[in-house]
Amino acid sequence: MSERLYPAFKILLVDDEPDWLGSLALTLEARAGLSNLLTCDDSRRVMELLDQGGIGLVVLDLTMPHLSGEALLKELAERHPEVTAIVLSGLNQLETAVRCMKLGAFDYCVKTDEEERIVGAVLRAVRMQEMRRDNQELSSRLVSGELRHPEAFAGIVTGDRGMLALFSYLEAVAPSPQPLLITGESGVGKELFARAAHRLSGCRGKLVTVNVAGLDDTVFADTLFGHLRGAFTGAEQARRGMVEEAAEGTLFLDEIGDLSIPSQVKLLRLLQEGEYFPLGADLPKRLKARIIVATHRDLAAREDSGAFRRDLYYRLRTHRIEVPPLRERPGDIPLLLEHFLAEAARALGKKKPPVPRELARFLAGYAFPGNVRELRAMVYDALSIHRDGPLALDAFVQAARQAPDAPAVAAVPSRNPFAGFPELPTFTEAAAFLVMEAMDRAGHNQTLAARLLGISQPALNKRLKQMREGGA
Repeated sequence: MSERLYPAFKILLVDDEPDWLGSLALTLEARAGLSNLLTCDDSRRVMELLDQGGIGLVVLDLTMPHLSGEALLKELAERHPEVTAIVLSGLNQLETAVRCMKLGAFDYCVKTDEEERIVGAVLRAVRMQEMRRDNQELSSRLVSGELRHPEAFAGIVTGDRGMLALFSYLEAVAPSPQPLLITGESGVGKELFARAAHRLSGCRGKLVTVNVAGLDDTVFADTLFGHLRGAFTGAEQARRGMVEEAAEGTLFLDEIGDLSIPSQVKLLRLLQEGEYFPLGADLPKRLKARIIVATHRDLAAREDSGAFRRDLYYRLRTHRIEVPPLRERPGDIPLLLEHFLAEAARALGKKKPPVPRELARFLAGYAFPGNVRELRAMVYDALSIHRDGPLALDAFVQAARQAPDAPAVAAVPSRNPFAGFPELPTFTEAAAFLVMEAMDRAGHNQTLAARLLGISQPALNKRLKQMREGGA
């Protein structure tokens, strides 16, 4: 299987000296991991190649026969303003450099400069072009509001608008090679978002997941980077690290907020330099995986306290999504309940029981400190002990009371919710309160609210219209 080219767009190298072209291409690939390269030794063919599409960056020589670099810059600005250009020259002339920058060049380098200067300029241009394309893609997706690959999110059960907006954002940034930071409380489904991002990325390799919580610095380095034979006592044979296992794929580092400072330094170098050293190695290896990280911790607060490096924090949050807790999307609770009941029934070989209305009311008022994971565990436990009839409410109440850090659980709702009222509301008032509460719990989704009320969506719509008109 061929390796995935980087970056996603082509980099066109233009020079009338084939030897210099070959040397530059080898340097960019070896030093920066840039492999999507196209070379051209005739400046007259440049516009033809650009017209074919797919080129995002041009690195061109200033002095060439037929068409000079300056002439190409002018034509490039007119016909392909979306393409970034870097000019290379054999002479260090300030006036020429200023003139090229005014014509739209991103940077101006002298061929006799150190390799780091030229490679650094190309990498900066690549990253700027990547961010520009990411922003254009994101704007397009958010404006359309439509998902191109909804199948990538099949494992995430939701009808919440905020969650669907995260889907659109993830579709836009998933192909980007820059890191993705996923935050959110424990149990909200951060790994499901990481899996969706991997499916959307187009990476040919696999998704490799590593929980880094509790790893000391040595174990962290060995886990990620691997080691050579004899690197330390007991290293009787070489072992590939998880970074290499994830080559051409995605490396997902969970609980990144618990990393020690020395391990943070190693991760920062991996992201900045795009290379790493297996333990015992003298030569580095290139990073060929997309990095996704997740944490339930507040990284901004940890950065303020000095527990998390500021430079690493800003490097990781190039792309970021925060998954909302279940209590902030109550409309998803009925959907998740049905989903987990069907899943548990299949797993346990049982028939799915009917759900009493009291259970729906109880779950809608519960804070779910363990989020979606807690609801799933509740359902599996309740169905495991279920025998016949409607699903028992007591199993859910007991699980909620035993949950660590759980708020006090309200008493099981009575069959008569008005039993403790000193004054009864009128029928019209009670119906209006009930409809408003159902709409709030369903996130103003009429289909979900009607399901909570046990009526049809048209009937609910009619009732809402009457309430707005003051006729009910």
